[in-house]
Amino acid sequence: MATPRPALPADRFLNRELSWLDFNARVLELAEDDSLPLLERVKFLAIFAGNLDEFYMVRIAGLKRRQSTGLTVRSPDGLTIREQLALVTARTRELVHRHGDVFTKDITPRLEEAGIRIVHWGELAETEVTRLRDYFRDQVFPVLTPLAVDPAHPFPYISGLSLNLAVSVRDPETGAPRFARLKVPNNVPRFVPVGTGAAHGTAAEATFLPLEDLIAAHLPQLFPGLDVLDHHLFRVTRNADLEVEEDRDEDLLQALERELARRRFGPAVRLEVAESMDPRILQVLINELEVDKEDVVQVPGLLDLAALWALYDLDRPELKDEPFVPATHPRLSEGETPKSVFATLREGDVLVHHPYHSFATSVQRFIEQAAADPDVLAIKQTLYRTSGDSPIVTALIEAAEAGKQVVVLVEVKARFDEEANITWARSLERAGCHVVYGLVGLKTHCKTALVVRREGGVIRRYCHIGTGNYNPKTARTYEDLGILTADPRVGADLTDLFNTLTGYSRQTTYRRLMVAPHGVRNGLIERIRREARNAADGRPAGIRFKMNSLVDERIIDALYEASDAGVPVELFIRGICSLRPGVPGLSENIRVRSIVGRFLEHSRVLNFRNGGEGEWWIGSADLMHRNLDRRVEVLLQVCDEQAQRLLENVFDQAMADDVRCWELAPDATWTRLEGRDYQAGLMRLTVAHTNGDA
Repeated sequence: MATPRPALPADRFLNRELSWLDFNARVLELAEDDSLPLLERVKFLAIFAGNLDEFYMVRIAGLKRRQSTGLTVRSPDGLTIREQLALVTARTRELVHRHGDVFTKDITPRLEEAGIRIVHWGELAETEVTRLRDYFRDQVFPVLTPLAVDPAHPFPYISGLSLNLAVSVRDPETGAPRFARLKVPNNVPRFVPVGTGAAHGTAAEATFLPLEDLIAAHLPQLFPGLDVLDHHLFRVTRNADLEVEEDRDEDLLQALERELARRRFGPAVRLEVAESMDPRILQVLINELEVDKEDVVQVPGLLDLAALWALYDLDRPELKDEPFVPATHPRLSEGETPKSVFATLREGDVLVHHPYHSFATSVQRFIEQAAADPDVLAIKQTLYRTSGDSPIVTALIEAAEAGKQVVVLVEVKARFDEEANITWARSLERAGCHVVYGLVGLKTHCKTALVVRREGGVIRRYCHIGTGNYNPKTARTYEDLGILTADPRVGADLTDLFNTLTGYSRQTTYRRLMVAPHGVRNGLIERIRREARNAADGRPAGIRFKMNSLVDERIIDALYEASDAGVPVELFIRGICSLRPGVPGLSENIRVRSIVGRFLEHSRVLNFRNGGEGEWWIGSADLMHRNLDRRVEVLLQVCDEQAQRLLENVFDQAMADDVRCWELAPDATWTRLEGRDYQAGLMRLTVAHTNGDA
């Protein structure tokens, strides 16, 4: 009789919110790293701030919404919502102070040494004051609207993420105090150039005045006849997580547009104030915005450092990473001459690795050649996020205008891209494309394109399946993978998938694909358990996963069981990881590593040693509940041997002992290990392959 397996420990899961904050702390560590070029450090300060904004708008907002229901809900790690919020608040305050300190005490002095200064009004020369007074009068004053707060003027609506001045004034005749709110306009540059060279981002010397300082210096003009006593800067973050009630009888676009209008008025979830904020004014804001004291974050120095992107955009190449030009995949060109993507794919699959391989000369060219090719009969594609001037959308519109059948699934519920995607959907419809919005209750997150072409009386299908969005701009900074293939099995699978997305098909099994919400979790658990059986039988076994987030408890438990069976498990996780590695008797065979660097590690790759018959998958799905249960996600089995070798090299390089990275310890702490730059190594390797040197 088999010995029963001992129960898994209750503390085996790490908290996902704290794990995310640990990820953002790794971003902050790059801002603190004085070995990086100065403006790259500024960039990481901006990324940290933007990340934290979204975390509050979505994750903290979600926790607060669940708390308001009054239900006692515990996270998988056993914490109540109240306990999670308390821990998150404490950790956030610690990180915000680190963030502010590195900017004010380290980055700002180094910027000054490099000739980039952020000054205050009292530091300006008289000639600069005169010029900026004219600038205020002509460019800023006309768009300002001071809003009084008194019995006749209720407290005004404060839009999410806007900078605001809380102004105290006094009537000189009666001595009565007054309170007003003044919004810092977001359609005027946050950092106002003090010198003419800075205005064009070209001068070696560039001096800037924060817009709020310029406005504060001119408050008497906005409140004539009153004494301006004081002013304080504050910023509000609101719940921005949409809850669209999907009804088969209602137009989804109309429902979504209604919810987008409501998003502006979501409840406040965070109040950021300067450390010098008057306690009386702070109490007014707390009362009027209906936030708890725990929701107040005091920020050292400037608020909203996401605005530092403006400094990063300065033309100072000596303060940035050396430019990297993505290479055209060697199989997609002959010298400088582009090859037909279709002819190339008839010879075999092509695995492209962005941003090392150019998106424009691979995936984008695939769609553009299909749009222009008279033998192409149909193009079917999913769009989750794309750029504002998307060449992909332009190509699809041109294909439809040329008489091709074009079917586009536009996911209008892609968070924070809803309005842009509604605009794309309507543009595509006007051009004659068939536009659908996915399945009720599910987001379509997969990245797929299918081209149907007539060749000598035979219909052939060409496909792209990737890990990232069809977005040429992010493809230069996001690390992603994609397969271009003419494999008939993949073509048949994508045909079945699109029939499911556009019609009433209920296809759940495929040849070369795993598709969520029906097939990914069970398919992966089955393969994890197969590795455990192989290890028990003395056959080669091993698991390697690369993804953004690992949260799903069932998959984590399967990985624990595989580790207990002796399977070596290597996890390359950029962001959230709820698995606790290295625990004796639970996960001693599991190693977790994170790499945060110049490019955003975004691809999802899964590898099973499979008794020596290695099995490789790439796709769009992170191992989270939302991806596995509430999204249409696709994983593609990679069968091409050359592509498999490239994927294996990605893991070998990332998991090597001499690579700069962070490793997760059993006590949930991340330790930074110094070494060579993994991404720089891939850049050099790609150039060598392109030049035929490797």
